[in-house]
Amino acid sequence: MTAQLRPLGDRLGMEVLGIDLSGPLSASTMQEIDAAFAQHPVLVFRDQRLGAADLMRFGGHFGAPQPHILKHYRHPEFDAVSYITNVGADGTIDPAGNDRATAWHADETYNEKLPRMAMLHALEVPTARGGTMFADMRAAFDALPDTMKVRIDGLTGTHRRIAGPARAWALYRQTEAEAKAHPERYHPAVLTHPISGRKILFVNPSHSTGFVGIDPDEGERLVGELCDFAVQDRFTYYHSWRVGDLLMWDELATMHRGAGDAPPQDRRVMLRTIVHPN
Repeated sequence: MTAQLRPLGDRLGMEVLGIDLSGPLSASTMQEIDAAFAQHPVLVFRDQRLGAADLMRFGGHFGAPQPHILKHYRHPEFDAVSYITNVGADGTIDPAGNDRATAWHADETYNEKLPRMAMLHALEVPTARGGTMFADMRAAFDALPDTMKVRIDGLTGTHRRIAGPARAWALYRQTEAEAKAHPERYHPAVLTHPISGRKILFVNPSHSTGFVGIDPDEGERLVGELCDFAVQDRFTYYHSWRVGDLLMWDELATMHRGAGDAPPQDRRVMLRTIVHPN
């Protein structure tokens, strides 16, 4: 199989044609996918039919799939695969499902070790809308005014699990034990991507709380200012889901969020895995 690429958005979103992910892939095909992913941090494979084992196998090429932090979402046989769904165990629709993860974020920046990428595979999708949005944090950094680049280059960002100017924590609760298990972590405000070498604006409004050595209120305002800049239309892509889509994204080079615009009673069922470097 030979991969062909077709743009889906002006900035992000590249469809990979001619690849069936349900079976073994040749070394040359994986090299093509690797090369495409290094340049295009949001890749989409349409019309796939994958189970949790298939997702684990494909994700394992890029590193080590990790169990989801929320245990009740984990797949019963493969704990490194989780369900992203608004459907309860009894089959009823959770009306709050449209609101979860609708704040801009990057996954697990509250951990010391950062993930490489994530995958989401659509099993059931809403009848209308219900998309996922992505922001290119490489392009956002490139477009920052030089004065801002100078200001943030060399800063160390502070990150917590349920914190940040987006106030995404309002939808969640955590115990004291959970809070202690996720202390403040530190990452450069400007990352250099380990594969592409490009500089990345590494902040997100759901987990970034500020910067070392800067007054907390001022630091949070700066996080908000940078994130507002990064989610301008010129840096973003709205993915309209179809059943069978396998979408993979670079966790360092992008932010993402659920659009939260689906009909509230429509079902949404997806499989997800987050992959860390080996």
